[in-house]
Amino acid sequence: MVIEYDGTNYHGWQIQKNAVTVQEVITKAIKKITSEDVNLIGSSRTDAGVHALNQVANFISNCNIPLSKMPNALNSVLPKDIVIKNAYEADMDFHSRYSAKGKRYKYIIYNRKFNSPVYRNYSWHISDELDLDKMIESLTYLKGTHDFSAFKSSGSSVKDSIRTVRDISLRKNDFNVEFEIEADGFLYNMVRIIVGTIVDVGIGKINPIHVKEILESKDRCMAGKTAPPQGLFLTKIYY
Repeated sequence: MVIEYDGTNYHGWQIQKNAVTVQEVITKAIKKITSEDVNLIGSSRTDAGVHALNQVANFISNCNIPLSKMPNALNSVLPKDIVIKNAYEADMDFHSRYSAKGKRYKYIIYNRKFNSPVYRNYSWHISDELDLDKMIESLTYLKGTHDFSAFKSSGSSVKDSIRTVRDISLRKNDFNVEFEIEADGFLYNMVRIIVGTIVDVGIGKINPIHVKEILESKDRCMAGKTAPPQGLFLTKIYY
């Protein structure tokens, strides 16, 4: 299934004991429609407050509902902030997470003096003036294959921190500064830490060349703070 959701009211994707999550809500919706307890596997474990335009998830079902009718059936029992956009039949060995060849994220910074009451749940408000040219320059050091340990949260259990960034860009659209990144995979909070670091470049706290030095240091303490979750969108999964 391809899923779009507003993560504002959820404690992320993954099921938790004492919090409402996107995975839990969709799993319960599937049971309402199919009467089955399924193992719903998501392509990305988005954090609390993070949004998705094209999350992918799979499950095994014996129900007889035609695939063409599955999205409508599920959407009829899902809350308005979660929508099943499409449903497909996949091979039995397909795994939403482990079969993925790459992912793409977008992060939105709202850059003006006062925050927006409309976009506050979908962007990080930065009131300081940002030097976009320097921010764009800093991105050149991140493209390619590197050890991204400096841009990984300390709580991550992943041993291999080498990832390949295929595309990375920044542009301004009115008050929105839109950052996009595509890679073969991402470390825990990698995108948000990169954003926090390039914002430091934008406000003049560090120079663009320092991003290269941070990358080479492999030291999380050298990088900027983790940008807040509400500006992050999972936009595409590649298979």
